[in-house]
Amino acid sequence: MATKHDGTKVTTKKAVWWDGGIHAREWISPATVIYIAYSLLSKYGQDPNITHLVDQFDYYILPVFNVDGYAYTWTTDRLWRKTRSKTSVPNCYGADPNRGSSNNPCDDTFCGDKAFSEIETAQVAKFITDQRGTIVNYINFHSYSQLWMSPWSYTTMKTAQFKLHDDGSIQAVDALTAVHGIRYQHGSVAQLISPTSGSTIDWIYGIANVTFSYGIELRDTASVRSIFPRVLSLTNLTFCLPALTFLLPLALTALRISFRP
Repeated sequence: MATKHDGTKVTTKKAVWWDGGIHAREWISPATVIYIAYSLLSKYGQDPNITHLVDQFDYYILPVFNVDGYAYTWTTDRLWRKTRSKTSVPNCYGADPNRGSSNNPCDDTFCGDKAFSEIETAQVAKFITDQRGTIVNYINFHSYSQLWMSPWSYTTMKTAQFKLHDDGSIQAVDALTAVHGIRYQHGSVAQLISPTSGSTIDWIYGIANVTFSYGIELRDTASVRSIFPRVLSLTNLTFCLPALTFLLPLALTALRISFRP
């Protein structure tokens, strides 16, 4: 711990940021993030690996990024994707807070009127910018497709730190397969899906300088889409911890930060 001039304590630990629910209809995403937080709390002091991870990092966990859109899926439209902000077109609401490929406010992938047009993205960007230099891992949880994705999203060109991104992806995916027997594909967003602008993980990596920046598409494949069957829910909730116990120490090692025993 460090101490400010007024005597308050300031942590010297590195941090991670995990969020879910940036796309309103992907209900399993917030549930997964909440379960991760619950596991860190409930297993602390009981599971040596979890205890060690909790001691090593500060955690910023945002289960529901797109709160208004998420609430709307519970009351009005189960498959709503965007935020709920007003646009220039009557009866067309919201923008895609993660990526935007359309200039039409009525489209599901409307990019907004400007960068950070949505209050949700603007506030998260401000917080992460304020923490610049402390956050070493960012994960943006989505569903579906079983993908572990890294930057870039806007181009198929490799990032300057592609080897680090790929090593982290491989270790995480191998850990998932070993525990659950389910193989996730890994690679950049542009390679696995298609090139797209406005991606959260591109900004996190390229501007906020968080090296280990990932987007995860949870189970299942296209057969179930965003309406997630209960039979698969528990598997999705529990899948992440094995991957994270491998990924976080790797992030510190790669950045030449001591992972204390």
